[in-house]
Amino acid sequence: QMQLVESGGGLVQAGGSLRLSCAASGSIFSINTMGWYRQAPGKQRELVATITSGGSTNYADSVKGRFTISRDNAKNTVYLQMNSLKPEDTAVYYCYAIITARGTMWGQGTQVTVSS
Repeated sequence: QMQLVESGGGLVQAGGSLRLSCAASGSIFSINTMGWYRQAPGKQRELVATITSGGSTNYADSVKGRFTISRDNAKNTVYLQMNSLKPEDTAVYYCYAIITARGTMWGQGTQVTVSS
């Protein structure tokens, strides 16, 4: 079965950088839009960034100019490069992929913690 496996989370000091990866494995179908959500305890889930199969991107205002989403279609992988990290970026980050004729798949989540 198809799965999305995330990696790259961790603890970083404010101002630092992390790169998250989310790779699709198993039976691969046609992947359309991919992206990242994040959620911190007591806060609303926030859509961080999206990227279409053609490479068009969108970002939340809170991360625009600091985060970059990209994808490698040959590897069925989406990335989130996070620079100039702030404590308010601390959250569990979830990747997702919209699969043609199958619905939406979700990664397991990866913790990002930014210390002040």
